[in-house]
Amino acid sequence: ITLLIRYLLPITVALCSHLLNVFSSILLISEFSFFQSLSFTSSFNLSLNMSLFLKAMPLMVLRPRPSFFFHSRVSTTIPTLVSTTRTVSSLSASIQPLPSASETLTSNAKPPPPLLPFNESLQWVTRTHFCGELSLNDVGKKVQLCGWVALHRVHGGLTFLNLRDHTGIVQVTTLPDDFPLAHSVINDLRLEYVVSIEGVVRSRPNESINKKMKTGFIEVAANEVHVLNSVNSKLPFLVTTSDDAKDSLKEEIRLRYRCLDLRRQQMNFNILLRHKVVKLIRRHLEDIHGFVEIETPILSRSTPEGARDYLVPSRVHPGTFYALPQSPQLFKQMLMVAGFDKYYQVARCFRDEDLRADRQPEFTQLDMKMAFTPLEDMLTLNEELIRKVFLEIKGVELPNPFPRLTYAEAMNRYGSDRPDTRFDLELKDVSDIFSGSSFKVFSDSLESGGIIKVLCVPNGAKKYSNSTLKKGDIYNEAFKSGAKGLPFLKITENGK
Repeated sequence: ITLLIRYLLPITVALCSHLLNVFSSILLISEFSFFQSLSFTSSFNLSLNMSLFLKAMPLMVLRPRPSFFFHSRVSTTIPTLVSTTRTVSSLSASIQPLPSASETLTSNAKPPPPLLPFNESLQWVTRTHFCGELSLNDVGKKVQLCGWVALHRVHGGLTFLNLRDHTGIVQVTTLPDDFPLAHSVINDLRLEYVVSIEGVVRSRPNESINKKMKTGFIEVAANEVHVLNSVNSKLPFLVTTSDDAKDSLKEEIRLRYRCLDLRRQQMNFNILLRHKVVKLIRRHLEDIHGFVEIETPILSRSTPEGARDYLVPSRVHPGTFYALPQSPQLFKQMLMVAGFDKYYQVARCFRDEDLRADRQPEFTQLDMKMAFTPLEDMLTLNEELIRKVFLEIKGVELPNPFPRLTYAEAMNRYGSDRPDTRFDLELKDVSDIFSGSSFKVFSDSLESGGIIKVLCVPNGAKKYSNSTLKKGDIYNEAFKSGAKGLPFLKITENGK
């Protein structure tokens, strides 16, 4: 027994020490990979914790329940690392070589120093008021505004800027003697900088009042300015003055710099107008008439309609395609059969067809369906909806009821099923005047049962030359509409 203890025990201890070194290396790699994924990691504290952890590894083997000790160490290490400062760097230079078992047993390592507090925090940008909503009632108040620099100018030793947000524009001025730092920062600002400004609202001097601006009676005296984002390149166009420019912006430039384009007042007004119209439609249909809004699928099967479909290939089913809907026709019929009494949807539609003035490949339409409803009730509901939209949004009162034309009457009077009645250009039947005419084109048409109609254009004899009528735009439009020629008569002021 003595010989076994003397010779076999050192061999056993050496073998266990070797196995522990290998196991420690594996743990080192896994712990390094785990803590490297944490966002808030200090290289110094991490390497120190790892070194202490590995130095204690041989001790853990001699303890009765190493697995529980391992979990305890990990659970106490994670909060320590999360509370460190935000510094991420390489750990390879900080890892110390592993000590042997004998060195670990006799080690008098000092405890790690206390961790530094995490003193770096996010600064959230706040505002107390909106630029376009300040008025004389806010004079004397301390406000904090956020927005874009719309205009920047220096006048009489003072620097002024117009600050813009989604509600409008307000003028900001500086006080160089009281707040030199804010004055210096504002001097360096340029158009479209994003800034946060803190200051006091005050009345403008009488000579500085701008009645064209909603906030033209007040201004903000800045005492603190923070630049949130700067502009480091030349602007492709001026956002504030582009709407008033004589030369309109090219569409290619507007689409390329769409973020700047959407900052323009006209674009902002258009988008908000659409929002108000859709909101009013929803409230009217749901709250007054009891409609239900139901969203229908976009990816569907092809249905025969008036245009070609846009196709989307399927990854799951190779060789097959989805079709984008030209309208929710199939689905709204399905809803009616299913028993939904009144359905509507602000639907997105896709049609692969040539561009027109009132149509593009992707557009939105108000789609509705009602069950067991006569024609007159449907027309009345739609007229009521349109009258409400125009009255609430634009303040325009439309007639009640709307003027109505049958298809036959519209084609007879205007030659179109969607005439623009604002111009009052009706077709007049003059067949009886040209009966017995020697002009073969007219006489042959009347003999074969046709009719002759004319379009009377007030002051047309002065506005349009003979060349325009014979080979110009008017002739080309008539030719596109199917006319083989364009006979015309001019009547001068003296009736000739």
